[in-house]
Amino acid sequence: MNRASRSVTVLVLALLAAGTLPPAFAAPDSGTAAAKPEDVAVAVAATGQAMPAENPSGEPSTPSLKPLWEFGLGPAALILRDYRGADTSHAYPLPAPYFVYRGTFLQADRDGLKGKIFDQKLVELHISASATPPVRQNAARSGMPDLKPTVEIGPAFDTRLWRSSEDRVKFDFILSARAAFSVESSPRMVGWLIDPHLNVDISDPFGHAGWKLGLLAGPLFADRRYDAYFYAVEPQYATAERPAYEPKGGYAGTQFLTSLTKRFPRYWVGSYVRYDTLSGAAFAGSPLVKEKSYWSAGVAVAWMITQSTHLVEANE
Repeated sequence: MNRASRSVTVLVLALLAAGTLPPAFAAPDSGTAAAKPEDVAVAVAATGQAMPAENPSGEPSTPSLKPLWEFGLGPAALILRDYRGADTSHAYPLPAPYFVYRGTFLQADRDGLKGKIFDQKLVELHISASATPPVRQNAARSGMPDLKPTVEIGPAFDTRLWRSSEDRVKFDFILSARAAFSVESSPRMVGWLIDPHLNVDISDPFGHAGWKLGLLAGPLFADRRYDAYFYAVEPQYATAERPAYEPKGGYAGTQFLTSLTKRFPRYWVGSYVRYDTLSGAAFAGSPLVKEKSYWSAGVAVAWMITQSTHLVEANE
């Protein structure tokens, strides 16, 4: 699946165009969708090597000729809670641009944007980014100010734990730390998130050639300011049913995600399902937390529009 963020890379343009940064879903052919706090994330990777990676047997994977770059576009749809712990959901129709670039020193593909910055044989250094949607007219927050959307950005270290023959199965531990900022006329930092998780990418699952299956699981941790942005109830907004509340930060629940994608000759398809549990979360006592477990999902299709006539060797 990869990297928590990598599967949402294709909606970067859609997020920027939307202005309000709605939740993103995307996944150029990694088979992974990101599991982020209340959205699907955007990932940008800064890593490694343009040469074919070696598999555990010591034999390099055989590269094939691919276009230097490819571009596609299509629709995506997601069903998400207003925020983690909300009891209301919204459907988000979004454009899903698909872009792949296979340069020698810079690459953009299902793993995000990569450059020769960090040795990727054992560890990859990524820059991961994420976005959360605005929260408006939510019943639990009645009488409280609307929440602005946020963007999150920070480093992510991807440690390779195991690879099968020909890299058909990849098992990684990924640790990311992101600073969150509100999106408004005067942006402000709203806190930090720590996102450690285990990630499994499986090529050709159950004998179905060309498909990519992604599995991801891990906890989230947030500081007091981040939790306060979503879950604090200031005294002036307290009611008999919604007492004042100030979160302290810490454990922020656990997420489990599975995704399935495939690149066909003329188009790409992808989908994901995510389960969120807030049981034991530091902010679980907030009166704004209405449900401590829930599901979310998304699907996207992108048709190939154009590609480079120049071919390069690619290990995919």
